[in-house]
Amino acid sequence: MKKIVSVILAVMMLLAAVSMFASCKKEDNTLVMATNATFPPYEFYEGEKMVGIDVEIATAIAEKLGMTLEVKDMEFDSLISAVEGGVVDVVLAGLTVNEERLEKVNFSTSYAKGVQVIIVKEGSDIADVDGLEGKIIGVQAGTTGDIYASDDFGEENVTKYANGALAVEGLKTGKVDCVIIDNEPAKNYVAANEGLKILETEYVEEMYAGAMSKDNEALYTAVAVFMWLLTTVFSREY
Repeated sequence: MKKIVSVILAVMMLLAAVSMFASCKKEDNTLVMATNATFPPYEFYEGEKMVGIDVEIATAIAEKLGMTLEVKDMEFDSLISAVEGGVVDVVLAGLTVNEERLEKVNFSTSYAKGVQVIIVKEGSDIADVDGLEGKIIGVQAGTTGDIYASDDFGEENVTKYANGALAVEGLKTGKVDCVIIDNEPAKNYVAANEGLKILETEYVEEMYAGAMSKDNEALYTAVAVFMWLLTTVFSREY
């Protein structure tokens, strides 16, 4: 009975949110999502088509709002400024909620847990997080892996790359000693590149959420309710 009541209340909340958003929708009726499509399984390309968990979520949100989805593939470290400045409506990019970003944008309910892990070459003398001291660490610029590694081990020991694939290439060619990145793409990179492994020791756990401008309360309310439905009432796991 409690489950039924929760579902009814959730649907009512969603309808109210959609109604609120409909009153101030853009003229072109397009929901513009920004992402960085180098992060499987959340966003990546199959041929020329962008696919992944975040694209599926954004598609469902756009459908609920009666809008057409447009997805923009951007550099990861430009995503927050793009949504903050109103260039795009929402960011879904395996984006971690942290205090610095909360000062700039609104976040939806978290929809997935991320784990930052460490990729090394087979035979590396790095066995755990303590082994990173004094090593050169490869990261994707602007990610929390970049932020954490720079804070913990110093900017001078961190090499920033435009995406995870380039960071892994830097590891293979000896330009860096390890790569810090989310566990899901890490598994893909290791599977595709012989001689690499993921350390058993996790570096950091974090939560992913959608980001929206603080100036767009209607969209924030609609997306936040949808995410809450997705993760709480219907318990759909991504």
